[in-house]
Amino acid sequence: MFSRISRRIPFQNLNRTSVLHRAQPLLTKPAAPSTAFFSSQRSLKTRLREGENLYGLFLLSFSPEMAEIASYAGYDFIVVDMEHGAGGVREALTCIRAVDAAGSSTVLRVPDNCQAWTKKALDLGPDGIMFPMIETGKAASDAVSYCRYRPDGLRGCAYSIVRDSKFGFDEEYLRNYTDQLLIMCQIESKEGVKNVKDIVAVDGMDCVMMGPRDLSASLGLLHDPGNAKVKSLMRTAETAVIASDPENGGAYLAGMATAQDKPVDLRLRGYHMIIGATDVPLFKKAVVDDVKSFKFGCS
Repeated sequence: MFSRISRRIPFQNLNRTSVLHRAQPLLTKPAAPSTAFFSSQRSLKTRLREGENLYGLFLLSFSPEMAEIASYAGYDFIVVDMEHGAGGVREALTCIRAVDAAGSSTVLRVPDNCQAWTKKALDLGPDGIMFPMIETGKAASDAVSYCRYRPDGLRGCAYSIVRDSKFGFDEEYLRNYTDQLLIMCQIESKEGVKNVKDIVAVDGMDCVMMGPRDLSASLGLLHDPGNAKVKSLMRTAETAVIASDPENGGAYLAGMATAQDKPVDLRLRGYHMIIGATDVPLFKKAVVDDVKSFKFGCS
């Protein structure tokens, strides 16, 4: 071994100066990552502005494997559901990382419209945030304020050390964070439909997400979401949102496909974002069909 080395580098040349010269690159300060390093993937807001219709999935299981598989399958975004799912902040983070790695985008639905949950959720670095049960313009305005740093809002400042800013490596973060984050408010009650124009008019509120199941419950029709009264209120809210201009203070329209409204139906009615399914019932159907096929010979 020594003879092979000595033939390449004569021993007498291994003086202190040459050793330090070769070691010099290790002493050089590493270059900071460029802005392009953090912006290789287009944000959901950018894609909406460019006219794309986006297709997503609700994730209740908090399974990073399910999140990653769904992303590779081609869903444009994954809604990690902290309102009804069993996971918390740590579990949501693993799902976000899985979605990011697979090239999709994450929206976090928080359990409630409050400052504490919003702060926790946004520090994880999702692409969007969804607030449930927004019934007034004031509630929508509060939601937006929880997403903005002072003096424009009420969000607590830890941006230099949290994942949302790439732990401080993204030097353009404060200039860009409001343009990158998609803020979604759910209208899922008759009170919300009544105030839809006030909600849509809130500056910084980007997208209205319709909630037909809770809307039917607010009308006393929990077991009848296909009722004509529910459909009528849905159309009222849809019309108001679609009539607004997202580039001039209006909002995009998002919704969840149901037995009454297939994904294609929502797209034809002008929805910009459509959630086609939820991971738990998808898995439930797959395993039930598999068991039936084996035990009962059903195809």
